[in-house]
Amino acid sequence: MTAKSHPLFLGIDTGGTYTDAVLWSEGGGPKGKVLAKAKSLTTRHDLAVGISGAVDAVLQESATDPAAIKLVSMSTTLATNALVEGQGGRVALVMIGFSEADLARDGLKTALGTDPVVFCPGGHDVHGNAAKLDLSGLEAALPELGRSVSGFAVCAYFATRNPAHELAARDLIRDKTGLPVTASHELSAKLGGPRRALTTLLNARLISMIDRLVAATEGFLAQRGIAAPLMVVRGDGALVSAAFARQRPIETILSGPAASLVGARHMTGLDDAMVSDIGGTTTDVAVLDGGRPRLDPEGATVGGFRTMVEAVAMRTFGLGGDSEVTLEDGALDPKILLGPRRLVPLALSGMVHGEAVTSELERQLRAPNPGRMDGRFAVRTGVPDRLAAGLTAPEAKLYETIGSVPLALDRLLASNAQNATLNRLVARGLVHISGFTPSDAAHVVGKQANWDAATARLGAELFARRRDGRGQTIAATPEAIAERVLVTLTRWSAEYILETAFAEDGLDGAATVAHALVQRAVDAHPGIARFTVALDRPVIGLGASAPLHYAGLPPLVGNGCIVPEDTDVANALGAVVGQVRVSAEARVSQPKEGLFRLASGQTVRDFTEEDKAIAAAEADVRALAAERAKDAGTDSAEIEIATEFKVSTIEGQRMFIEAHVVAVASGRPRIAV
Repeated sequence: MTAKSHPLFLGIDTGGTYTDAVLWSEGGGPKGKVLAKAKSLTTRHDLAVGISGAVDAVLQESATDPAAIKLVSMSTTLATNALVEGQGGRVALVMIGFSEADLARDGLKTALGTDPVVFCPGGHDVHGNAAKLDLSGLEAALPELGRSVSGFAVCAYFATRNPAHELAARDLIRDKTGLPVTASHELSAKLGGPRRALTTLLNARLISMIDRLVAATEGFLAQRGIAAPLMVVRGDGALVSAAFARQRPIETILSGPAASLVGARHMTGLDDAMVSDIGGTTTDVAVLDGGRPRLDPEGATVGGFRTMVEAVAMRTFGLGGDSEVTLEDGALDPKILLGPRRLVPLALSGMVHGEAVTSELERQLRAPNPGRMDGRFAVRTGVPDRLAAGLTAPEAKLYETIGSVPLALDRLLASNAQNATLNRLVARGLVHISGFTPSDAAHVVGKQANWDAATARLGAELFARRRDGRGQTIAATPEAIAERVLVTLTRWSAEYILETAFAEDGLDGAATVAHALVQRAVDAHPGIARFTVALDRPVIGLGASAPLHYAGLPPLVGNGCIVPEDTDVANALGAVVGQVRVSAEARVSQPKEGLFRLASGQTVRDFTEEDKAIAAAEADVRALAAERAKDAGTDSAEIEIATEFKVSTIEGQRMFIEAHVVAVASGRPRIAV
């Protein structure tokens, strides 16, 4: 049987820099067969452009009829990158039953930033009993908020035990504004109000971004005559339908990395490995154990925020091919620093905008002394104007000055205050900074050639002119600084991989000591106490630039590094070989002796017998899991139910405290017939 006689699957990965596509068939051996693969630049102003570039290329290469594709599956790092870079829409947070002091917990105040928050009386206790709800303050604020935010996040006290007050607030906001609303009970059944509020806030910020991605993909597929279901990879590596992902975009954080783990296992067959996936913006490091990725029981941590999203136990570092390259301040012999912010590489800007960029770089090189803003440009991202709602007067004025052609920062900015204003526009996702990156360094030394090497060399020359603490230039030639940047990136990659290994071994609390020891080991530092470190398993290096940046990795980590043949499209491949997996949960508590209260979904019911309450809980979660599995995109779900009891024994008598019932439904996604 030929590969083309099997169902064809299209995998897409929309990353911060590139959009990848892969056409895969289940035939051709136990691992199936990659029929074609391609890359196209991610076009943030119109995501459909980058998607169409990659998908059209694989269709053309494989001479495939689009109608023959039976499933489309997509992973993305856009949500992860947005949280790492502090980007997202402006949203309003509605806190019901909480006080302002609760904002100080779990990083909620930091995450909120300058976005508005409304406090309302109400909420419930641990058994679901209601306090008095008053939404008058929220209703009064809605006319102004409706004009200045892109969505709302609603979190009520103990909403996981009774969501009634969140539902009332959600319905009021939708009725008065028509804007998207995320309620916290829809995302997590776990206790911990401020962290649940944080997760809900981040979800609301991401809705417009993921909505644009899904809409762009669906529009493109329709234009090409691809009538297959569209799936999205979640942060735990499972697949869900596009409609499911649109409502819960926070669950797509670490989507790309999770897909890459599925792809890494599929390509190498390794059961135990460290997986390091380097992209344009981030490096994601995780562990394969027994053929499955480790999941984070506490919830995914991205951009410094601990969420309640169940996801791969992935450590995400702001280190990639497009990381900002800067110099350590005030040191006699300053170190090269990388990230965490992503810049548009100068080589890419030069390729797209040509003379507008190179003429400015040449002007700066003619100056007798290096300037603080040399080699830096600002350009609009091209997002819709409605996402610029709520700008301050200085922000709006600067935003108007910046256009679709890169503008040199030394011409744009007149003060430090304006620089801070520009950084706020970048954080809102409205403006990109273009500057010198490791991708440029790779172009300078001839190890990368997909963009404009001449522009990259001008940027390297400007960076090499910078001065150390002694007033000397930091490098003699553009090639010298480029090599130094690339060596730094490989070294930092080794440190992050080893740091992850220490954390997975339970040594996260000793991170400072571990970091110092890792540095000594990586440097092969001579000393009375010599220290070496080695991984017990190989590294699987993923990402288009992995062959370049990980070539020098083995001696630094004390084990081998395997870079698979299709490493450049591991995410896209992982997107099509995964399974749908969703869960539902319920809790039974005992508010008073002889009364058993069941909270499941959006309902609360009371029983007088424990057995009947547990039976109802198991029936509820089975039905909920089956419904969610269908919504998530599978018609063949297998459901497993687990019940955990909390009891105590008093004078030999068993005393029921609480029961936690979880149903997990999993199955292959439905495909077009």
